[in-house]
Amino acid sequence: MLNALIKTMRPRQWTKNVFIFAALVFDKQLLDANSLLRTLAGFALFCLISSSVYIFNDLADVEADRKHPEKKNRPIASGKLPMSTAWIAGVALVIITFALSWLLSPGFELVVVVYFLINMAYSKWLKHIPILDVLIIASGFVLRVHAGVTLIDVERFSPWLYVVMTLLSLFLGFGKRRAELALLAHGAGSHRKVLDGYTLPLLDQYIMIVSGTTIVAYSLYTFSAPNVPENHSMMLTIPFVVYAIFRYLYLIEVKHAGGAPEEILLSDRPFQIAMILWGAAVLAIFYLS
Repeated sequence: MLNALIKTMRPRQWTKNVFIFAALVFDKQLLDANSLLRTLAGFALFCLISSSVYIFNDLADVEADRKHPEKKNRPIASGKLPMSTAWIAGVALVIITFALSWLLSPGFELVVVVYFLINMAYSKWLKHIPILDVLIIASGFVLRVHAGVTLIDVERFSPWLYVVMTLLSLFLGFGKRRAELALLAHGAGSHRKVLDGYTLPLLDQYIMIVSGTTIVAYSLYTFSAPNVPENHSMMLTIPFVVYAIFRYLYLIEVKHAGGAPEEILLSDRPFQIAMILWGAAVLAIFYLS
């Protein structure tokens, strides 16, 4: 049962919470011990609250998951994790996270509460509304970035990163919907109601728009943000971002992946290499130049 609970908490999804470190890295405070420890604590708490969201989401979707070709194997849907146990675990995680978040920072606590409430509304109502469902998913990533801002004394964090994160998360969200629609084909609406509001050509148009604007927005950030080096060396990181976006497009269009973006991050070697090189370049430019 413990293994089933941990699986329901979806630790692989915790990779999304690395965006909490954006403020720490891009405000050049990565080497500050206090800021680093506070951000690490915030990361851990966001992992707990996001796990509670996944538990409640699986509880709400249990009947639909049992009809899904892949989600039927989830612990709650398959019966490996009793619903009563899942409810207790979800409530306990919320209480613990709210309490510790307040001790860490009232501002961080507010972000955690807003994130939780938005996701509860998403699980109950908003996930059934086309376009708005993906916007809600995108808001979760932006809130993660802002959570990192509340944990440290930010000096020159650029709002451009909020723009880039919004566009990037929309790109991932529409890519996820496309992968789901392609997998479930004509029976998509019976598994996820919102998919009745999408078509593959429509999602391809959305993806084309947000992928292009993501590249443009990131490019603008690299030479116009107030905290980047004046020699415009951050522009050297643009090719890595372009390749990562193109690689993701290749995976969802050709390999029919993308239903779980975190799986691509954890399993696709070319994508991983691009991200590692991008991260190394950012650290070198910000901390060694």
